[in-house]
Amino acid sequence: MQTERDFEILIADDGSDSRTAAVVERFRNSCDIETHHVWHENDGFRKCEILNRAIEQANSDYLLFTDGDCIPRPDFLAVHLREAEPKRFLSGTYNNLPESFKGLITEANVRSGLAFRINWLRTNGLPFSSKCLRLVRNKTFTSVMNRLTTTRPTWNGCNVSGWKSDIEAVNGYDERMRYGGLDREIGLRMNNLGIRGKQIRFKAICLHVDHPRGYMNDEDLQRNLSIRNDTIRSKLTRTPYGIRRAA
Repeated sequence: MQTERDFEILIADDGSDSRTAAVVERFRNSCDIETHHVWHENDGFRKCEILNRAIEQANSDYLLFTDGDCIPRPDFLAVHLREAEPKRFLSGTYNNLPESFKGLITEANVRSGLAFRINWLRTNGLPFSSKCLRLVRNKTFTSVMNRLTTTRPTWNGCNVSGWKSDIEAVNGYDERMRYGGLDREIGLRMNNLGIRGKQIRFKAICLHVDHPRGYMNDEDLQRNLSIRNDTIRSKLTRTPYGIRRAA
């Protein structure tokens, strides 16, 4: 469903069962895009570990990350490639939709772009807020808004891209981290290394239908916050708990 077709897909699978493998296989057989299923056994929330394995296996010099519950607009990849710059990572976000949209988003209205139009979303129950402005498709408006926004460009796993060499330089994701801010921490290390974020939240658009998060708990959130604070305090650039571990 992307206008840009020259890419590969790596599915970083944190221990799902054979049903997911079957879906991936059907997808692989139905399209001409090279697709790799990077999987490990279910042993709790180990997203950082499987992301690091996918980074290792990626063939491209430039990597775009999103989540399996996000729906990218057809120009999503093209925007990231167009905006890429040396020693920068691109910071986007998602537009969150109520759970009631679960049965409303279809392949047809994603392909046509209807699912990303403010009027259609409002008609189907999305409350209006300033976040809806991210869906406006006007080059001048989106460029101005990306410059004016007070939101800092952080590494947001739902919508972020960067150079593989930069990601390897900080040693990827910290595998001690669980749900809650794990993506922000790798962005902090990139900042410490001089790799700055570039805001594209008004250009690279994806949707996310809200859902329960049974895997979230206060203990993990506090541990993650402590790791992030240590990264800030020590100006850490490379985690020892990432892609490459000390022997």
